[in-house]
Amino acid sequence: MKRHIPNTITCCNLISGCIATGFAFAGNIEMAFLLIIIGAVFDFFDGMVARLLNVSSPIGKELDSLADVVTFGVAPSTIIFSQLHVMAYPMFLEPLRDYLPYTAFVLAAFSALRLAKFNLDERQALGFIGLPTPANALFWASLLVGVGERLEVHSWTLYFLLAGVLISSWLLVSEVPMFALKFKQWGFKGNEVKYLFLLTCIPLVVIFGISSFAIIIAWYVILSLIVKQSSAQSNMS
Repeated sequence: MKRHIPNTITCCNLISGCIATGFAFAGNIEMAFLLIIIGAVFDFFDGMVARLLNVSSPIGKELDSLADVVTFGVAPSTIIFSQLHVMAYPMFLEPLRDYLPYTAFVLAAFSALRLAKFNLDERQALGFIGLPTPANALFWASLLVGVGERLEVHSWTLYFLLAGVLISSWLLVSEVPMFALKFKQWGFKGNEVKYLFLLTCIPLVVIFGISSFAIIIAWYVILSLIVKQSSAQSNMS
């Protein structure tokens, strides 16, 4: 019986993603955001439970990727899709209002591509190569729940949103190394970047509330790029 527990948790992640997608299509992005967070919680625990019960399986791995595609790929893409329908458009793009929102699903395709790549890439035991799909999903859901109404006012923000989809898609499958919050030991030495990140997250959550998720993910990417650049300079010297 215990071998079915991790897969049941993974299915709860998948169901959360399906419900989030339904809310997003209905324009209720706040509830969609909440369901993505719930899905992320299930995603965190399914692997942990599988390891604790020693019941990891190839089926569980494939099911986990399928659930993640829905919750962290399709659901946030649908949130962007809904947002693009209510944006202010420049006059020359107004005839494309019924078609441009579908570009949001490019993000879902790249999320699926990243998850397939992640399953085959053995370099990601201690960190990530490219932006993790849960982080990307939380960024977009948080951003549009927090400032979506402000984005609707100005037509230039349409370019910002479309460019953001392309940048996020690239980050998902990029070769940029990004640190993981995994601690082999709790000492400060060797964990400086992780502790810096965690300590800076606290005031961001207090100050920005819901929007803090987007800011924290952006800070995570920037910090990873800084670490990569520092490491490259150290290797050169």
